[in-house]
Amino acid sequence: MSIEKIVEQALQDGYLTPSMEAEVGRICNTASELSIEEYMALDRLMGALLTGEVVVLPRKQFINVMEELVLSDAIARVAEIEATSDQTLDVGDIAAYALNRLPPLYATTEEGAHFQRARAKEQLHELISKEVNAAIARNLDRPEPVNPTALAKQSSGNEVISSLSNLLQANATNFEQQP
Repeated sequence: MSIEKIVEQALQDGYLTPSMEAEVGRICNTASELSIEEYMALDRLMGALLTGEVVVLPRKQFINVMEELVLSDAIARVAEIEATSDQTLDVGDIAAYALNRLPPLYATTEEGAHFQRARAKEQLHELISKEVNAAIARNLDRPEPVNPTALAKQSSGNEVISSLSNLLQANATNFEQQP
């Protein structure tokens, strides 16, 4: 992948993965001279990194390739929905929901990550899309987030129980009130 493509992808996704960073480094280290387009792309990337438009995902000794794939899909889908509606979605919640329902694909090397990505795109693309769609649907149907500190501010045990009961009535689908 070229520097220009990597920068374009990072700007689109809002993040630079360790493998993208490694590829840029490899290109820079092996090229005898970079083109003006490559320098301009690197300049755009540096500007985006400095402004926070693009963040660098932390380097790990191992990575779960599924995280990258789900996050990319979730970011793209959320951007589409938010561009065409007044809905605001939580990408982190969507990615976590989908990841909890998908198999992990860990790798410890770049070669292993490339293998896992290829395997996932070939065998798991539909399953990833299905789980991201389910996560988005769940996020859209969810009521406003619950404030966890509200229960802690209650002064008596009865107030806590009453607040918890009200919370369950409002959010639990099969809540049965006890006499």
